[in-house]
Amino acid sequence: MTDLQDAPAQDGGLGFQDVPTVKPTGESRLRTIDGVVVHRPVHHHDHRGTLFEVFNGDPALWSTPVVWCYQTSVRPRQLKGWARHEVKTDRYCLTSGDLMLLLHDDRAGSPTRGLTQRVMLSPEGDRQVVIPVGVWHMIVNLGDQDAQVINFPTEPYDHDHPDRILLPWDTDELPVNVKDYLPKF
Repeated sequence: MTDLQDAPAQDGGLGFQDVPTVKPTGESRLRTIDGVVVHRPVHHHDHRGTLFEVFNGDPALWSTPVVWCYQTSVRPRQLKGWARHEVKTDRYCLTSGDLMLLLHDDRAGSPTRGLTQRVMLSPEGDRQVVIPVGVWHMIVNLGDQDAQVINFPTEPYDHDHPDRILLPWDTDELPVNVKDYLPKF
């Protein structure tokens, strides 16, 4: 079961029906994949510039030690994924740009198996996300500039045996139509 509750539904050819994403209280209506943590770090802003906390020891994000760190970029209107890991958990931190992160839970025994979750990462909103072992993920740059992400995976990179299973973005192996989540121009 792919959960497209945050993807616009077609209304018979005249356009797309908007879907409510928050309750009147501001709380999200969208389901989340078991183990995924989305975080909006403390952000300080004044006349001199801005500062946000990349690492603050919050156990929701940092329950395992930092053992490896790298930065990756995604060019404008490009995507990376699908990928999943069998050993490590990814801990992404957006440093610049705007990204859409698609997650799909295909883990046997997971209470959210079959759920697809969309997470929007931006400097003005959520910037950090924890992606559990076994969850498929894809990042899409929706902006006009390179997007930069720092990853703090829970395991160092193994150059001889990379912990990364890949699928093409338009694979039939996952019940996710990525085009349903892309902007309709």
